[in-house]
Amino acid sequence: MDEKKCLDIIACGENSRIQFKADCKSPNQLAAEMVAFSNSSGGSIFIGVNDNGSIAGLELVDIGRLNQLISNVASQSVHPPINPNTENIRFDEGLVIIIDVLSGISKPYMDNQGAIWVKSGADKRKVTAREELQRMFQSEGLIYADEIPVYNSSITDLNKFLFQDYYENRYEETLEEAGLPLAQLLENLNLFHHGQFNLTGLLLFGRRPQVYKPALMVKAAVWPGNEIDVEYYIDSQDITGNLRTVFEQTFAFITRNLHRLQQGQNVNSLGKLEIPKVVIEEMVVNALMHRDYFISAPIKVFVFDNRIEIISPGHLPNNLTIENIQHGISNMRNPILVSHASHLLPYRGLGTGVRRAYKAWKKIDLVNDLEGNQFKVIIERKNRSI
Repeated sequence: MDEKKCLDIIACGENSRIQFKADCKSPNQLAAEMVAFSNSSGGSIFIGVNDNGSIAGLELVDIGRLNQLISNVASQSVHPPINPNTENIRFDEGLVIIIDVLSGISKPYMDNQGAIWVKSGADKRKVTAREELQRMFQSEGLIYADEIPVYNSSITDLNKFLFQDYYENRYEETLEEAGLPLAQLLENLNLFHHGQFNLTGLLLFGRRPQVYKPALMVKAAVWPGNEIDVEYYIDSQDITGNLRTVFEQTFAFITRNLHRLQQGQNVNSLGKLEIPKVVIEEMVVNALMHRDYFISAPIKVFVFDNRIEIISPGHLPNNLTIENIQHGISNMRNPILVSHASHLLPYRGLGTGVRRAYKAWKKIDLVNDLEGNQFKVIIERKNRSI
């Protein structure tokens, strides 16, 4: 980096990727900055620059000391260790050392005290909320929400008839022919462990999952016009039960509130849905399969005059983008759930669902809301006059 480019960056001030320090002597302070950048989008630490952007300048002896400090901190005080790059720029006021820290590939990173730091604007903050920690571990494939044990659940919560039907259809043998105690069979299928259901087992085969996880439901409403009306709604339903029941009732809620078009059929025909059935199926099942189950919040389904909105807790995971999923690239946020639910719901798990929906209906917008930590599907409706 030349002097002019360096000055241009400094002139713009600190932000989530640029940090200024007049000097640095504390290993703990430097470790926290490196951890924050590694856990976020990466960035650069300019040592020899005051907070107001003026050049403080360093002596040559400072550079030697700082290089040793940077090396020690990166290898011994950041866990797992990182490999930052450094560059020295000379100004009239003295030297500036720039430490470039990449976004890490082994998140979450932590300092010697076990603290996990992330960038928050131009500053940094310590991650303490359990849900945020869980999501960080989830994003790196270290933990999944669908495998978390459900406290106080037990074998008595099993809907045995539902599980029996699933097992016989998938494995072509009865539970009696399996020759194992029911709890052992559930554990072998990664649905049950140490006398408790995990989240997948409860959601798929629990008699009343919302007894333990009340927020894991679908809240659906039909509003007059094109905006939420806090005073009046046309239809509403809190949809609970096992995942198959939630899917079926959510699909039924949406379709009963859509128009049916005659399209040349005789008067005795029910007519065709204004939006193809496959679009509703794919978008509802995707919401159930790929929502962030670490977030204790319901899926929301809103039907307006001009559109349907399906809002799932949790933005897209990792580096997945809307363009990725439109081209069939997927990322399994809930792999155990997907492995079983693909035999219970109209879900293939091949990344083709969104493409199939777009093929049937072009008027679909996908919104990855990072700030609100949610993912929204907006399906445009046909004009009522059609």
